[in-house]
Amino acid sequence: MRDRLWRKPLTRVVVAVVGAGTAFGLFWFQPWKLVTDIEVHEQLTALGPASPGPLPSGTPAPAGPTLVGEGEFVGHEHDTMGSARLVRGVDGRFRLELVGLATSNGPDLHVWLTDQPVRTGPSGWKVFDDGRRVELGALKGNRGDQAYDLPAGTDVTGLTSVAIWCERFAVSFGAAPLDPTG
Repeated sequence: MRDRLWRKPLTRVVVAVVGAGTAFGLFWFQPWKLVTDIEVHEQLTALGPASPGPLPSGTPAPAGPTLVGEGEFVGHEHDTMGSARLVRGVDGRFRLELVGLATSNGPDLHVWLTDQPVRTGPSGWKVFDDGRRVELGALKGNRGDQAYDLPAGTDVTGLTSVAIWCERFAVSFGAAPLDPTG
Protein backbone atom coordinates (compact mmCIF):
# COMPACT_ATOMS: atom_id res chain seq x y z
CA MET A 1 0.00 0.00 0.00
CA ARG A 2 2.75 2.44 0.96
CA ASP A 3 4.71 1.71 -2.24
CA ARG A 4 1.61 2.34 -4.37
CA LEU A 5 0.95 5.64 -2.61
CA TRP A 6 4.55 6.80 -3.06
CA ARG A 7 4.45 6.02 -6.78
CA LYS A 8 1.69 8.56 -7.34
CA PRO A 9 3.10 11.86 -8.65
CA LEU A 10 0.73 13.90 -6.48
CA THR A 11 2.17 12.34 -3.32
CA ARG A 12 5.70 13.25 -4.38
CA VAL A 13 4.64 16.81 -5.18
CA VAL A 14 2.87 17.22 -1.82
CA VAL A 15 5.90 15.88 0.09
CA ALA A 16 8.24 18.19 -1.85
CA VAL A 17 6.02 21.24 -1.28
CA VAL A 18 5.62 20.53 2.46
CA GLY A 19 9.38 19.98 2.82
CA ALA A 20 10.24 23.17 0.95
CA GLY A 21 7.61 25.13 2.91
CA THR A 22 8.98 23.87 6.22
CA ALA A 23 12.56 24.76 5.25
CA PHE A 24 11.50 28.24 4.10
CA GLY A 25 9.42 28.82 7.25
CA LEU A 26 12.34 27.87 9.49
CA PHE A 27 14.69 30.15 7.56
CA TRP A 28 12.29 33.10 7.42
CA PHE A 29 10.88 33.09 10.97
CA GLN A 30 13.85 31.53 12.83
CA PRO A 31 11.60 30.41 15.72
CA TRP A 32 14.53 29.20 17.85
CA LYS A 33 15.48 32.84 18.40
CA LEU A 34 12.40 33.25 20.59
CA VAL A 35 14.03 30.99 23.18
CA THR A 36 17.69 32.03 22.80
CA ASP A 37 19.40 35.16 24.11
CA ILE A 38 22.64 36.86 23.15
CA GLU A 39 24.14 38.88 26.01
CA VAL A 40 26.54 41.74 25.37
CA HIS A 41 28.54 43.53 28.06
CA GLU A 42 30.45 46.36 26.39
CA GLN A 43 32.19 49.17 28.25
CA LEU A 44 29.95 52.24 28.45
CA THR A 45 31.14 55.84 28.62
CA ALA A 46 31.84 57.41 32.02
CA LEU A 47 29.89 60.65 31.76
CA GLY A 48 30.55 64.17 32.97
CA PRO A 49 27.94 66.94 33.16
CA ALA A 50 25.22 67.08 30.52
CA SER A 51 25.25 69.58 27.68
CA PRO A 52 22.30 70.45 25.49
CA GLY A 53 22.24 69.34 21.85
CA PRO A 54 24.96 69.34 19.23
CA LEU A 55 27.79 71.87 19.55
CA PRO A 56 27.55 74.94 17.33
CA SER A 57 30.20 75.15 14.64
CA GLY A 58 33.53 76.44 15.98
CA THR A 59 32.69 75.69 19.64
CA PRO A 60 35.41 73.64 21.36
CA ALA A 61 34.37 70.26 22.72
CA PRO A 62 34.07 69.93 26.51
CA ALA A 63 36.88 68.34 28.51
CA GLY A 64 35.07 65.00 28.88
CA PRO A 65 32.29 63.02 27.24
CA THR A 66 28.83 64.53 27.70
CA LEU A 67 25.31 63.18 27.63
CA VAL A 68 23.29 64.76 24.80
CA GLY A 69 20.03 62.79 25.01
CA GLU A 70 18.51 59.83 26.80
CA GLY A 71 15.28 57.91 27.22
CA GLU A 72 13.65 54.66 28.30
CA PHE A 73 12.62 51.94 25.85
CA VAL A 74 8.97 51.10 25.26
CA GLY A 75 7.92 47.77 23.82
CA HIS A 76 6.33 47.51 20.40
CA GLU A 77 6.09 44.16 18.63
CA HIS A 78 8.01 42.59 21.55
CA ASP A 79 8.52 43.59 25.19
CA THR A 80 11.58 45.83 25.31
CA MET A 81 13.17 47.44 28.37
CA GLY A 82 16.31 49.40 29.17
CA SER A 83 17.50 52.85 28.20
CA ALA A 84 19.29 54.57 25.35
CA ARG A 85 21.67 57.48 25.57
CA LEU A 86 23.46 59.59 23.01
CA VAL A 87 26.95 60.60 24.12
CA ARG A 88 29.26 63.17 22.56
CA GLY A 89 32.94 62.29 23.03
CA VAL A 90 35.80 64.70 23.59
CA ASP A 91 36.62 64.41 19.90
CA GLY A 92 33.10 65.66 19.01
CA ARG A 93 31.95 62.31 17.62
CA PHE A 94 28.73 60.71 18.80
CA ARG A 95 28.07 57.28 20.23
CA LEU A 96 24.75 55.61 20.98
CA GLU A 97 24.72 53.41 24.07
CA LEU A 98 22.01 50.90 24.97
CA VAL A 99 22.01 50.38 28.73
CA GLY A 100 20.44 47.28 30.28
CA LEU A 101 18.67 46.35 27.04
CA ALA A 102 16.24 43.46 27.32
CA THR A 103 14.19 42.48 24.27
CA SER A 104 13.35 39.37 22.29
CA ASN A 105 15.89 37.95 19.91
CA GLY A 106 14.74 37.96 16.32
CA PRO A 107 15.80 37.74 12.71
CA ASP A 108 17.52 40.70 11.04
CA LEU A 109 17.42 43.18 13.96
CA HIS A 110 19.12 46.56 13.46
CA VAL A 111 19.68 49.72 15.51
CA TRP A 112 18.39 52.95 13.98
CA LEU A 113 18.48 56.58 15.01
CA THR A 114 15.37 58.25 13.59
CA ASP A 115 13.43 61.49 13.46
CA GLN A 116 10.14 59.80 14.31
CA PRO A 117 8.39 60.22 17.67
CA VAL A 118 8.10 57.19 19.93
CA ARG A 119 4.49 56.06 20.26
CA THR A 120 3.15 53.31 22.46
CA GLY A 121 1.00 50.47 21.22
CA PRO A 122 0.57 49.11 17.69
CA SER A 123 0.44 52.62 16.19
CA GLY A 124 4.16 52.97 16.96
CA TRP A 125 5.30 49.68 15.44
CA LYS A 126 5.86 50.75 11.85
CA VAL A 127 6.62 54.51 11.87
CA PHE A 128 10.42 54.45 12.06
CA ASP A 129 11.06 53.74 8.39
CA ASP A 130 8.91 56.72 7.33
CA GLY A 131 11.39 59.56 7.85
CA ARG A 132 15.07 60.25 8.22
CA ARG A 133 17.13 57.53 9.82
CA VAL A 134 20.72 56.52 10.38
CA GLU A 135 21.39 52.79 10.57
CA LEU A 136 24.05 51.96 13.13
CA GLY A 137 24.33 48.28 12.29
CA ALA A 138 22.99 44.93 13.37
CA LEU A 139 21.87 44.60 16.98
CA LYS A 140 24.82 43.01 18.77
CA GLY A 141 22.69 41.17 21.31
CA ASN A 142 19.21 41.26 22.74
CA ARG A 143 20.41 41.60 26.34
CA GLY A 144 22.93 43.80 28.13
CA ASP A 145 24.97 46.94 27.48
CA GLN A 146 26.20 47.83 24.01
CA ALA A 147 27.57 50.83 22.12
CA TYR A 148 27.38 52.00 18.50
CA ASP A 149 29.61 54.70 17.03
CA LEU A 150 27.80 57.07 14.70
CA PRO A 151 29.43 57.54 11.31
CA ALA A 152 31.79 60.53 11.22
CA GLY A 153 30.01 63.70 10.18
CA THR A 154 26.54 62.49 11.15
CA ASP A 155 24.24 65.43 11.82
CA VAL A 156 22.25 64.39 14.88
CA THR A 157 19.96 67.43 14.70
CA GLY A 158 16.39 66.17 14.57
CA LEU A 159 17.26 62.54 15.34
CA THR A 160 14.99 62.14 18.35
CA SER A 161 14.60 58.39 18.84
CA VAL A 162 16.23 54.98 18.72
CA ALA A 163 14.48 51.93 17.26
CA ILE A 164 15.33 48.25 17.43
CA TRP A 165 14.09 47.51 13.92
CA CYS A 166 13.34 44.09 12.42
CA GLU A 167 14.11 44.58 8.74
CA ARG A 168 12.70 41.22 7.74
CA PHE A 169 9.20 42.09 8.96
CA ALA A 170 9.46 45.92 8.82
CA VAL A 171 8.46 46.38 12.46
CA SER A 172 9.92 47.92 15.60
CA PHE A 173 10.63 45.56 18.48
CA GLY A 174 10.98 48.59 20.77
CA ALA A 175 12.04 52.23 20.74
CA ALA A 176 13.32 54.95 23.05
CA PRO A 177 13.05 58.73 22.79
CA LEU A 178 16.30 60.67 23.00
CA ASP A 179 15.15 63.53 25.20
CA PRO A 180 17.70 66.38 25.32
CA THR A 181 19.60 66.70 28.59
CA GLY A 182 21.03 69.73 30.34
